[in-house]
Amino acid sequence: MDPMLPMLGAHFEIIDPSFRRYCLFNAHLEKLWDGGRWLEGPAYFGDGRYLLFSDIPNDRLQRYDEMTGEVTTYRTPCNNTNGHTRDRQGRLISCEHRGRRVTRTNHDGSITVIADSFGGKRLNSPNDVVVSSDGAVWFTDPTYGIDGQYEGDMAPSEIGASNVYRVDPGSGEVTIVADDLVQPNGLAFSPDESTLYIVDTGATHVEDGPRHIRAFSLSGGTLSGGGVLSVCDDGLYDGFRLDLDGNIWSSARDGVHCITPDGALIGKIKIPETVANVCFGGPKRNRLYICGTTSLYAAYVGAQGVPYFSD
Repeated sequence: MDPMLPMLGAHFEIIDPSFRRYCLFNAHLEKLWDGGRWLEGPAYFGDGRYLLFSDIPNDRLQRYDEMTGEVTTYRTPCNNTNGHTRDRQGRLISCEHRGRRVTRTNHDGSITVIADSFGGKRLNSPNDVVVSSDGAVWFTDPTYGIDGQYEGDMAPSEIGASNVYRVDPGSGEVTIVADDLVQPNGLAFSPDESTLYIVDTGATHVEDGPRHIRAFSLSGGTLSGGGVLSVCDDGLYDGFRLDLDGNIWSSARDGVHCITPDGALIGKIKIPETVANVCFGGPKRNRLYICGTTSLYAAYVGAQGVPYFSD
């Protein structure tokens, strides 16, 4: 038995010894805030030392100040925003359920629409988004925001499918890059951007449907492959982020799962609520922010997240 195990916080579950290096014996799980209904879409602003995150049913975007611990409302109403990221200029990129669009909040506070339709038909309800180093915006478009009134406005799908899209950084053209997922959800690049990982949460709509992460090879703005990398063993994977070693830190029903680049589940951070999304923050990108169902948590880990700007 590892003599250090009794000193680890109870929130760490080591499945494979390789996870031990990411567990800090003197770091603890912190509950930073509660009072939400369904928290999602954390995005860290290292230049301001704050985190933005969505409270989708309450139609508000919240702001956690890393220096004071204070949580305030950044924007409401916010069109039931879900996933967020930052582009290469540090601007906020948002997926709007009710707006059925992907938008950019410019430095002066104005909002620019990046994508709201494909082939002349409205998008379903953009869910999660990432920006590649060339400035292209990649996003998933399942139906969760139009399935009912809780996270958006109920409406039929005009496109009739749930796809993954890429917005060209030059022309602004929107193209389908993956069309064989039931309900595409979280997505993120490997550190070298050679792989795009995409979650399929189709089990919410199809009996015995997918609850896994797929790995797509990326080259020249197009995807290939797409084999299943990991199947969730508790609930569903949802949003996730990667560390510099290429490990995936993914949300699940029982907390956060740490998955190696070859798909092995090596450990978990146990959370008392279903987790929807995570992101790395802090000055060293070693603080994992965790959106539980109603609460925001954080845990320091022995890993550094891949920066999506200059954090």
